[in-house]
Amino acid sequence: MRFLLFLTFLFLSTLSNQPVYGQRFPPADSTITTKHETVANGQRFSYTATTGTQPVWDDKGKVIATVHYTYYKRDGIQNIARRPLVISFNGGPGSASVWMEIAYTGPRLLNIDEEGYPVQPYGIKDNPHSILDIADIVYINPVNTGYSRILDEKADRNIFFGVNADIRYLAEWLNTFVTRNNRWTSPKYLIGESYGTTRVSGLALELQNAQWMYLNGVILVSPTDLGIKRDGALDKALRLPYFAATAWYHRKLSPELQGRPLDSLLPEVERFTLDELLPAIARGSSLQDDEKNRIVQLMAKYTSLSPAVISQNNLDIPTSLYWKELMRSDGYTIGRLDSRYLGIDFREGGERPDYNAELTSWLHSFTPAVNYYYSNELNYKTDVKYNMFGPVHPWDRSNDNTGIALRQAMAANPYLHLMVQSGYFDGATDYFNAKYNMWQMDPSGRLSSRMRFKGYESGHMMYLRKEDLIKATEDIREFIRISLPQEGKAAKYE
Repeated sequence: MRFLLFLTFLFLSTLSNQPVYGQRFPPADSTITTKHETVANGQRFSYTATTGTQPVWDDKGKVIATVHYTYYKRDGIQNIARRPLVISFNGGPGSASVWMEIAYTGPRLLNIDEEGYPVQPYGIKDNPHSILDIADIVYINPVNTGYSRILDEKADRNIFFGVNADIRYLAEWLNTFVTRNNRWTSPKYLIGESYGTTRVSGLALELQNAQWMYLNGVILVSPTDLGIKRDGALDKALRLPYFAATAWYHRKLSPELQGRPLDSLLPEVERFTLDELLPAIARGSSLQDDEKNRIVQLMAKYTSLSPAVISQNNLDIPTSLYWKELMRSDGYTIGRLDSRYLGIDFREGGERPDYNAELTSWLHSFTPAVNYYYSNELNYKTDVKYNMFGPVHPWDRSNDNTGIALRQAMAANPYLHLMVQSGYFDGATDYFNAKYNMWQMDPSGRLSSRMRFKGYESGHMMYLRKEDLIKATEDIREFIRISLPQEGKAAKYE
């Protein structure tokens, strides 16, 4: 039976990567403009939304694909040279830009409750926390996501589907967009979420070196590893602070730990991770029994797992096991991207959950909202399917040096600042690994004055929780204010 299930899974996985027959294709070059009014950050103003497609050309000037985007521009701005432009990407790879557009920074917000769970009726409402008060925003769907598509069936897929290919063609695309929309003189910011952080980290240097476009800021929301290696003991140890945060959220810790605020508990767990757990894992079988037992007891204290489970796994707890084990006695699993979410498996036994409880919840609310929004409010009428997740595999992940590329861009551009935003309950791109990225990108500390980290009591999409949406959007406003140089201040080291 297991073998049959495996064959079924393999067959369905193969089908998911096949062409979708009967699909429609968008025009290569189009725009639809609508006028709107909103209140954001306490300010009432009108804005223009332009949604449409812009071509991707090959090196011979032939249109081979089109990229769909939505551009929000506040009306009545007299000096566009002082008006920031935020360029927004989501991740995947293969994910559309829907998540941040209608749940985080954009002027409209999907209908969810204050913790981020779906409610009916599905719909869209004003986002009083949108950053459109301080910056214009363009949301971009890379090829095969959203309404973006390859138009030339003979086009080489390697142009689009890989770490460095993705960065190269999107940098070219952005050059055209900025030129068409007269934004060369504007301060420019990249924001990316999840795999989008890999994308924008590489874009920061590619735009600078190949397009001669210099940025003021990069915002990494729930960042990936950015090509920074962390194999072996390091990989195993860095997960622990996320485990502790999740156990704290589900009230599984001892009364002494549970009674502490999370921002008081986590520094203690981080110190233990770096100073004691990491060396212990590195010692392997040479670790003395009494020291190993001490480490096991502390890991049990911070994770709420049993000492037996920790010992049986040689101090190496896979995240998938933790998602299954933490709430096993209560009959639940916990979410991968956001461990606040609970799931129910076919059987309580096993080493990993049957499904991602958080992702199914998000698709439940986002998919109806984005389809309604484009058709009814932005007047984008099309038979093209909006790909929440599009076919982009196989994806070439080789030569990922995006973290070091971002550091190089910052070193070469004294105007360029970095902010990282992470949810403490994100088990896919956890917050402590995000901190590790920053430490390794800048081991000398010479750039630390232009780097900042912000953590939130939520998950991968921290902005789905209303309290963190308010905090996170204000953090973006503050980051933009700080990173805008005073008029006349030169970009130079002194």
